[in-house]
Amino acid sequence: MRIISGKYKGRNILGYNIIGTRPTMDRVRESLFAMIQNKVKNSVCLDLFAGSGSLGFEALSNGASKCYFVDKNIKVINTLKKNYNNLKIEEECYFINNDFLKALQQFKRQEIKFDIIFLDPPYDDNFITPALKAINELDLLSDEGIIICEYEKEKINFNYEVIKEKKYGDKYITILKK
Repeated sequence: MRIISGKYKGRNILGYNIIGTRPTMDRVRESLFAMIQNKVKNSVCLDLFAGSGSLGFEALSNGASKCYFVDKNIKVINTLKKNYNNLKIEEECYFINNDFLKALQQFKRQEIKFDIIFLDPPYDDNFITPALKAINELDLLSDEGIIICEYEKEKINFNYEVIKEKKYGDKYITILKK
């Protein structure tokens, strides 16, 4: 797998073959970043269910100033750190090995707000609605921030406005704002 746009374009990312990860397909990532391109520059991003980190690394490649990568699998976190070093990322990156709800509570304690939040959890776990609820209750999204949800069949409930919704085969991308 590789980064498809921006200053790290064409560089390879490890981690697509770790059990439990399901990287966002290149064409979906390309379309997604075309939709949000005016929001990425100098943004603070959260890749909450990081997996391969393709969304967070793509955001950094396209001008995000920092990205927090969260995953409960230590193998994933170690692979993300390798990618960070291999890609020679100049921007700030933070790697958190924790459950997503505990990580969100940690961000609240640290008073961190995000401009872009990527929610791409394992499809069968139905984590998007609890993540959205926690993000809302903990007030982790900046005033002009957006949340990008990628899911297959999960019925999501949210207190956010839908900016855009698109279907790619059996996958959906929904972009939300406050």
